[in-house]
Amino acid sequence: MHGIEGTDAAALAKLRALPVVDIVGGGETDGQGGPRIYPGPILDGKFVVETAEKAYKAGRQAKVLLMIGNNSAEIGGGFVNSSTTKEELFSVFGELKDEAKAAYDPDGNKEFAEVQARFNTDWVWAEPARFSARAFTAIDEPAYVFLFDYVPSYMAERAPCGPGHGTDISFAFNILEQGGGFGPPPTPSAEDKEVTRMMNAYWINFAKTGDPNGKGLPKWPLNNPKTNQILEFQRDGKAVGETDPTKARLNVIEKAMKSRDKIQNRGGI
Repeated sequence: MHGIEGTDAAALAKLRALPVVDIVGGGETDGQGGPRIYPGPILDGKFVVETAEKAYKAGRQAKVLLMIGNNSAEIGGGFVNSSTTKEELFSVFGELKDEAKAAYDPDGNKEFAEVQARFNTDWVWAEPARFSARAFTAIDEPAYVFLFDYVPSYMAERAPCGPGHGTDISFAFNILEQGGGFGPPPTPSAEDKEVTRMMNAYWINFAKTGDPNGKGLPKWPLNNPKTNQILEFQRDGKAVGETDPTKARLNVIEKAMKSRDKIQNRGGI
């Protein structure tokens, strides 16, 4: 690529002289009109020698406490797969098609946009988060998992499927009035403020003690594969410790990930 060959100092100098646009390709697609691609670590065998997934499976991750989770509708559209209908999307699961349909659209009445957003979320964020929590539990490190499904009042019309990527940040860091990247919002509602209070307190407690729980907060249960307990910030503003309500979806995603050639143009872990 770019006519640069060799591994000597001259080749390195040429690589360093390349403009940024030549390195990233001018965007996040594989050529004009091509599928989305994203820059990331390169397995060069020296600096980066294995994927995080491989390291976690082997128990080589850092021995630290873990808090991990995702928003309920991280991103919509063809982020992972270019399907344009529910039937087309379920078909990419191959022999898991019926299981995927039962998990994502059991009554057959969900809008494609919602199913697609859930699929994107589970493939790139939620199932990898569950995998990570299990990996840390396996080396006897506590893991706390959350699902953020609360939509602030001023974004209700813009986020019918649930909160998108990054929406949780303004709650966790108690900066709701700054809009969390969506511009200055109207005055937060009492419900918005209560969700902010709880979420910010959980994060502070975890940073201070390694346990997010504390006075005035609903119990956040430890996660482990046997109970699959998480804390959900629900759409109504309540924080509830419960068995993961997305378990069926994540189970079929986990199976699909074991046969990754079934789903093309996917995101990754």
